Amino acid sequence: RKASSVELVRACIANIERLDATLVAFISRTLDQAEATAAQADRDLARGVDRGPLHGIPVALKDLYDARGEITTAGSKIYAANMASEDSAVTAKLRAGGAVLLGKTNLHEWAFGVTNQNPHFGNAKNPWDQSRIPGGSSGGAAIAVATGMCFVAPGSDTGGSIRIPAALCGVAGIKPTYGRISLRGVVPLSWSLDHAGPLARSVRDLAITLQALAGYDALDPISVDVPVDDYVSRLDDGVKGLRILVPAGYFFDDIDAEIGRAVRDAARTLASLGATLVDDTLPRTHQLKDTQRGILWIDAATFHRDRMRERPQDFGADVLQRLRAGESITGAETAQARRDQTEIRRAWIRVLSDVDLILTPTTPLPAPPREGQDAVAAAIRMTSNTAPFNFTGLPAVSVPCGFTAGGLPIGLQLAAAPWQEALLLRAARAYEAATDWSGRHPA
Repeated sequence: RKASSVELVRACIANIERLDATLVAFISRTLDQAEATAAQADRDLARGVDRGPLHGIPVALKDLYDARGEITTAGSKIYAANMASEDSAVTAKLRAGGAVLLGKTNLHEWAFGVTNQNPHFGNAKNPWDQSRIPGGSSGGAAIAVATGMCFVAPGSDTGGSIRIPAALCGVAGIKPTYGRISLRGVVPLSWSLDHAGPLARSVRDLAITLQALAGYDALDPISVDVPVDDYVSRLDDGVKGLRILVPAGYFFDDIDAEIGRAVRDAARTLASLGATLVDDTLPRTHQLKDTQRGILWIDAATFHRDRMRERPQDFGADVLQRLRAGESITGAETAQARRDQTEIRRAWIRVLSDVDLILTPTTPLPAPPREGQDAVAAAIRMTSNTAPFNFTGLPAVSVPCGFTAGGLPIGLQLAAAPWQEALLLRAARAYEAATDWSGRHPA
């Protein structure tokens, strides 16, 4: 009872009104409705109705998630009038939990990129340095969380679209196991690789939100009927006795020197807390980029084939370039990529029978400049460390682990075996508690 929902919502609205015209975190806002919902949340609590830990908490939705009676643009002018008739599964769970929805956040067009420079709804800016990209495609969500425009923001992650902006904007973000959160009512990028998950300022807030969103949905063909763990009760149990693989090669090849030092320092911090570090390699990493790209691009080109034929002029140049490339992928190449995906996933799961976690940098670079950026090349480079965990479907989290000399955030990525989100969050929380990086916010 230190703050009311109305007070929390008004604080977020004040930040939105002060900052969003510059940072371009939102595509649409429902602020009047949010104040009314917050007032009702306070009245409910006063009469003993508590819908859970998200009751009265201000939340923003990435503009891929349907919300009944609101437009879902997916960051595209083609969907500028795409009114949703039903809530997405995630939106429905948020409403049932009492969350207060503030609006829809900006994203890279069709979620197909990492710069979040959107030609239709405005170029999002990194709150730590406005000349830099915030990452994408969930860039608006990361900006909103980092600057106090909301407390939690569900994003989507196909090649790193939650973890990359989390890393570049200095917040936490988790991509759970493929099939853990329903994608019903979310505009797809790749049916084979899409994941839903939250961004938040702390690992505890990630755990609370994942608890509310996880679970089987019989109406979603990718949802998997596996029991949901308790992500919160053992969050502070630490990492003593855990074995953490720090993979040689691939994930540490061709990375910024400051990022390499910060992530290896983070590994040593976890070792000082009782974890054992294991130096080894992961199998078949040389196949990851081409195989992942083949699956992603063919899925995206298939979903957009009618729109590419009828309205090619309404796509941004970088997105259309990749969609056209997807059209050229052959059936034989697709079949081979999907076979390789299955084999690599099995091989990595075998590795995770001997270790508990995999530790890597989230991104190979800090936030690149917005100007002069080749969006296609940036996507290939910036997803190199995150996309493998979409490809294998393994849960992965990014948490802040330092800053460059220029003041840009650095992200630490941890990954685990399928359905081990509770363990993953526990390790991320142990690191967060031992450092002060997550307590720093952009001026």
